[in-house]
Amino acid sequence: MILIIDDDNVIRTSLETLLRRAHYEVGTASNPKAAMEIVRAQAPELILMDMNYTLSTSGEEGLTLLKQVKLFRPEVPVILMTAWGTIELAVQGMRAGAFDFITKPWNNLMLLQRIETALQLSKPAEKQEGSIERDNFDRSFIIGHSKALTDVLNTVRRIARTNASVLITGESGTGKELIAQAIHQNSLRAKKPFIKVNLGGISTSLFESEMFGHKKGAFTDASADRIGRFEMADKGTIFLDEIGDLDLTCQVKLLRVLQEQTFEMLGDSRPHKVDIRVVSATNADLSQMVKEHTFREDLFYRINLISVHLPALRERREDIPLLVRHFAQKQAKALGTRPMELSDDALHYLSSLPYPGNIRELKNLVERTILVNEKDTLTAADFEEQYVQSPSATKPATNLQGMTLEEIERQTILQALEKYEGNVSQMATSLGISRAALYRRLEKYNIKV
Repeated sequence: MILIIDDDNVIRTSLETLLRRAHYEVGTASNPKAAMEIVRAQAPELILMDMNYTLSTSGEEGLTLLKQVKLFRPEVPVILMTAWGTIELAVQGMRAGAFDFITKPWNNLMLLQRIETALQLSKPAEKQEGSIERDNFDRSFIIGHSKALTDVLNTVRRIARTNASVLITGESGTGKELIAQAIHQNSLRAKKPFIKVNLGGISTSLFESEMFGHKKGAFTDASADRIGRFEMADKGTIFLDEIGDLDLTCQVKLLRVLQEQTFEMLGDSRPHKVDIRVVSATNADLSQMVKEHTFREDLFYRINLISVHLPALRERREDIPLLVRHFAQKQAKALGTRPMELSDDALHYLSSLPYPGNIRELKNLVERTILVNEKDTLTAADFEEQYVQSPSATKPATNLQGMTLEEIERQTILQALEKYEGNVSQMATSLGISRAALYRRLEKYNIKV
């Protein structure tokens, strides 16, 4: 049974009609007291609860009710309803244990998707069917069988067929985009678009045009209509990579679209509706950014219904031989040659390295070693020679005497560029600046990545 709690009779009736048509059993309550009587008498499968009541416009009554519900029925998912202008109430509710929130007026399809997602994910893990070994889960493009990776893939399998927003975290080079693809390819949207967006590479001034599209003449260089990434992703999945690099102005604009699944193209006041599943990724600590007020807490909760953390390569070393052979075979195919053999000592050596650049660093090392060798079998010495020359090896410091501040900054960026082989995320992290700030400096010094 789904319990609807709202003191507005029109809203209760509308929601009850919608849910009954979707074949749900429904109960209603017009106030917190009546709601708790139902909660105590029977355990609802889900609660859809308004945050504002006429007796308390501050939302305190709604928050108090939520805390009582979670104390009495902690296993029951609660979806909060609030107006856009009072979305801070929803944030407080998420802190208090709510599963999700929607804003009024709601989109029927989106509300039903959120309800179905909450019901699916609230099932105990042992009651969820299948496993990545037994069901039709497609992981063919993900290499490795370590426990650390298998745990991640089991989570992906469990959430893939829902519409839950997913936040993928992990160090740069761990394969976050591959996990996003796995979520999409194993979802009900698999035959629809999978649109990738690197938010770290989009300037603030171009954000709306890139994401929402524009009409011809909307601004000086708009010589033709252009659809944005959200419209491209309609009915499919949008992958928001490097979401931690988005500035606060753009975060507000993104939140509105994710919340309402409606946007306006630049130069066009007509609203465009989309049906999308959102998967985001970052190597930043968004929780810390929320504390520092550089990332909006409401956006954090909107993108982070489910979190998937990818282990670093050093945490799944047993997968390294499989990855090495995979990269060697791909390189041989690309070169049109027979795959080189790999000695046991080579695999042992490769399995022992620290890999601050994770899988991306391993891939580059394998490819570089194959390119400079014509041997039938590669040994540890062959890989060691290339590793010593790699960006991970310590380089002598540059003599900065007599250089201007700008020259020092440019030289530092060039050293980071060499060390991290053009990986902007790793460069920005090592320099202690955001990707957006790094892109501005690359443009300033005319440095090509």
